[in-house]
Amino acid sequence: MAETVKINYKGNEYEYPKGVKLSDIAKNFQKDYPSAIVLAKVDNKLKELFHTVGNDCELDFEDLTGTSAHKAYKRSASLLLIKSFYDVVGRECINKFKVDFSIGAAYYCSYEGKVPLTDKVVSEVKTRMIQLVNEDAPIQKSSYPLEKIIKKFHDLGMFDKERLFRYRRSDKVNIYTLGDFQDYFYGYMVPSCGYLKYFDLFKYDDGLMLQLPERKAPNVVPPFKDSPKLFATMKASSNWGEMMGIETVGDLNDAISDGAMNEVILVQEALMESRIAEIAKNIVDRGNVRFVMIAGPSSSGKTTFSHRLSIELRAHGMKPHPIEIDNYFKNREDTPKDENGNYDFECLEAIDIEGFNKDMTALLNGETIELPRFNFKVGQREYKGDFMTLDESDVLVCEGIHGLNDELSHSLPKECKYKIYISALTTLNVDEHNRVPTTDGRLMRRMVRDYYTRGSSVSRTLGMWSSVRRGEEKFIFPFQESADAMFNSAHIYEIAALKPYVEPLLFAVPEDDPGYQEAKRLLKFLQYFLSIDTAGIPQNSIIREFIGGSIF
Repeated sequence: MAETVKINYKGNEYEYPKGVKLSDIAKNFQKDYPSAIVLAKVDNKLKELFHTVGNDCELDFEDLTGTSAHKAYKRSASLLLIKSFYDVVGRECINKFKVDFSIGAAYYCSYEGKVPLTDKVVSEVKTRMIQLVNEDAPIQKSSYPLEKIIKKFHDLGMFDKERLFRYRRSDKVNIYTLGDFQDYFYGYMVPSCGYLKYFDLFKYDDGLMLQLPERKAPNVVPPFKDSPKLFATMKASSNWGEMMGIETVGDLNDAISDGAMNEVILVQEALMESRIAEIAKNIVDRGNVRFVMIAGPSSSGKTTFSHRLSIELRAHGMKPHPIEIDNYFKNREDTPKDENGNYDFECLEAIDIEGFNKDMTALLNGETIELPRFNFKVGQREYKGDFMTLDESDVLVCEGIHGLNDELSHSLPKECKYKIYISALTTLNVDEHNRVPTTDGRLMRRMVRDYYTRGSSVSRTLGMWSSVRRGEEKFIFPFQESADAMFNSAHIYEIAALKPYVEPLLFAVPEDDPGYQEAKRLLKFLQYFLSIDTAGIPQNSIIREFIGGSIF
């Protein structure tokens, strides 16, 4: 009689043959999920569906509405694209194919090679992708010795991966195979191409755009939302990395090993300073700006940026004054509540909009006002004699998550406002085919700052992050293209700087904590990076806002 295993799924026990594939079990429970199951949780540990079950266990699944499953879909779609591109263009004609960065639900990819990138070529690549999906071509995972895989990538001309694995501590590397194409991917994958039904591919700028579903609607390919200002900012940052010779983690580790980090840090800060100076000059040249409105998602470095911009404005003869829009929060008893009955501090209605407009209009008209200060401990606005009157050379630097939304400042003339969107838009890649998610950099910034300056644990930060992200998607990102200027606060070296601060905090997350899987994922991700001594980071750097030592 064949051996069996007992599986507990949502309180019910089922018996299966020992060695059964998770994908086969998933088929029996697909009806319980709104979209395709792509990952399993075996005893609360995430597993890819091509794994087998050898022992009794607790079992659950994650469909495409789950965060990890959605990432697995996007990662697998990248493999499908790269394999198809190699099939159509030919490996011998490709010098470089890079998954550069995301624009909304799409990935922008660049290409260098002997065959021109035309609409016809892109159409042929898309056709090949659809063919592999219809064939349900399997994606296989194999483990290889580190030395063998380094040589393999060298022979294939994938030198970015060769550099990456020179710093790998593990003696084994997992490689994914699709047909005759092999590649390394950081993170979970789907078991076959049949799972990747929803995508679009089209030429964009001098590269191509892979449009993918959003997590909230995984069975629909949304129309591409063009964001030309964001795209230009991301591409300029990618060009910075190329100019500095640091496009991937392997490049960064080489610079650290070669003792070149002091120069890298100084060049990065010089590039930041030149961009801030450019924005300040634009403000001055407009001639009638009285309100600089700054907004961006969590941990973008808004505070330090505001100070550095103010210094540049002073150098141009202006007198900037900081205004924290959070000081116009409504008193706690008047704060709106969300659908769960909790105070919703993220929504626009949490701000006393009319009070803000009344004060700002009065200042614009030359009147004197008393500015409020919000006491977060008691949840009340307080007035303590902070009076202000604007002179002709004065400009207010207003910072808050709703700064780009004209509803917040509806009474102020548009010509008097200059709007700036700031975010940490990471363009450093793990390698040419594996992106570093922008949100990972911001999450690690916030973990370090919350712990060291606010006494908040990593568990609490992780627990709040999904709510923070929802607020950003609802109240910040829709307004980013309305900005007069965008500023990317991501530093090419920052994860190497954050690593010695955040790594011990992640190790402290217990296994039974809801954020354990995310902490484990980030710890694995940090293994790719060498750390750096942060003593050489200037005191006015945005990174100092998170690791400490800022002059601001």
